[in-house]
Amino acid sequence: MAETDKALQELEDLFAAARAEPPALPQSLTAAILADAAHAQSGFQAAAPGPAARQPLWRQLIEAIGGWPAIGGLAAASAAGLWIGMAPPSFVPDPVVLAGFEDANTAVPYDSYDMAAVLSEDLQ
Repeated sequence: MAETDKALQELEDLFAAARAEPPALPQSLTAAILADAAHAQSGFQAAAPGPAARQPLWRQLIEAIGGWPAIGGLAAASAAGLWIGMAPPSFVPDPVVLAGFEDANTAVPYDSYDMAAVLSEDLQ
């Protein structure tokens, strides 16, 4: 047990010494990183639209939503919502019952939509 504690203490001393003296970047690497960053930033500034190059309203809307991936997700969610609304699963309650109507057939004056029965009752 004492040997394990001694090995852990030696390892902790090595980590403390490494944390005390962080390695320095070579000057050539720092210059290369800064040159690459300046080159990348100049490309972004040239591609930015100015006041003379206004984008159409639909492109601004698409960018505000999040681009084409967000539009695709929005379309998929809308299609799924329409599908579930038109043909709900059996465990989803009927929205007509939730709205307060007792039965969908009670609003219809006749028991069925049979046109012959409607006409025969009207003629009598």
